Amino acid sequence: MSFLFDEVFLYDFDEENLSFKKRFQKPFCIQVIDESDKLLIRSRVNQNNIYKDTPCSEFGNNGFVITDENARSIYLIFNKKFTYENEKANYSEIDLYRFTKLVNDFKLGRRESVFTLRTDEASASQYFQFYGYLSQQQNMMQDFVRTSTYQRAILSNGDDFKDKVILDVGAGSGILSFFAIQAGARKVFAVEASSMAKHAEQLVASNKLSDKILVIPGKIEEINLPEKVDIIISEPMGYMLFNERMLETYLHAKKWLKPSGKMFPTQADLHIAPFSDAQLYTEQLTKANFWFQQNFHGVDLTVLREAALKEYFYQPVVDTFDVRICIAKSNKHTIDFLKAHEKDLHVIDIPLKFHITQTDEIHGLAFWFDVGFFGSQQSVWLSTAPTQPLTHWYQVRCLLDKPLFVQRGHTVTGRVVLVSNRRQSYNN
Repeated sequence: MSFLFDEVFLYDFDEENLSFKKRFQKPFCIQVIDESDKLLIRSRVNQNNIYKDTPCSEFGNNGFVITDENARSIYLIFNKKFTYENEKANYSEIDLYRFTKLVNDFKLGRRESVFTLRTDEASASQYFQFYGYLSQQQNMMQDFVRTSTYQRAILSNGDDFKDKVILDVGAGSGILSFFAIQAGARKVFAVEASSMAKHAEQLVASNKLSDKILVIPGKIEEINLPEKVDIIISEPMGYMLFNERMLETYLHAKKWLKPSGKMFPTQADLHIAPFSDAQLYTEQLTKANFWFQQNFHGVDLTVLREAALKEYFYQPVVDTFDVRICIAKSNKHTIDFLKAHEKDLHVIDIPLKFHITQTDEIHGLAFWFDVGFFGSQQSVWLSTAPTQPLTHWYQVRCLLDKPLFVQRGHTVTGRVVLVSNRRQSYNN
């Protein structure tokens, strides 16, 4: 976990005069990093540790004293002033409260966050390990449709980014943060929970942007920012839009968004259409029929055939297809990220109504999504539809265990219900 505190003065204890002496005339931004066994208090000129037995406490109206392992005392004065809509407020007491609570929670071992509560520990570990690989970041960055569309959406809305403070959620390599700076952003907080944060810091430093892009290692549910932001940027979409449950993290980040702030992307449309693909259906059926053998090396396997059928037909198929296999116009389910709440994504219930365009068998439902970036100058769309150039999201198909025969002109109704689980996915 990582937290930021802006406008902090650093004092040292002068033993000769028995008083605190200001080390520098200008305040600093300090970063507090929870390293499990200690809190690391870091600024660009100083570094201190707080252990569970480290003597420390509030001191005065807006200060905090820490006595380090060498018995040296430092005094932090929180001096944050914040101006919003021409109204000035003193945030030093709020920052002191946050800092004190952070230290007290660490000493008491309280660390649960929204992310921790909703996510299985093993799933989270595997997830962040996966996104910590440069090869995976390369896979996403080399998706030309994805990367070029994000850059176009940001650069074509320069008025929204110029001199603004940006939050990049799940920053990865930091590529979106670089785009924000290219569009004229004043400051970018790039939050990344995987080990990729270290690589992002290297990229920022080598591109001489350390004064504009601050990489914050940690989860958005657990870090702290020194100020509200004007725009949140992110690439939170998974397969079938919702997989990985990153959208909830994206929505959670709105706690740092100013009331008039923007989100890029702004909206997502999930498309669902019935399809007919006898070949795909037969392929899955054939795999399950392995368990229909009555004499496999002298063993009868048939008792497991039904379980195998359920397993093969339960798993979504991630691939691409010719849109002509769809036998009805897709239904669209829209999410407005500025209005949606995290809890809206815990159970997603989508009513369906299809007007069948050809007589055939429905073998399942096909899913793809579009996301829109609604800037003040231009709206830009990123599409993963089968009619558009292929992306690393592909499309997703969910098979029925038994095909449904339909005739042209028929209306078919139903619903898709997605129930979130702690493995960062959904049950359907």
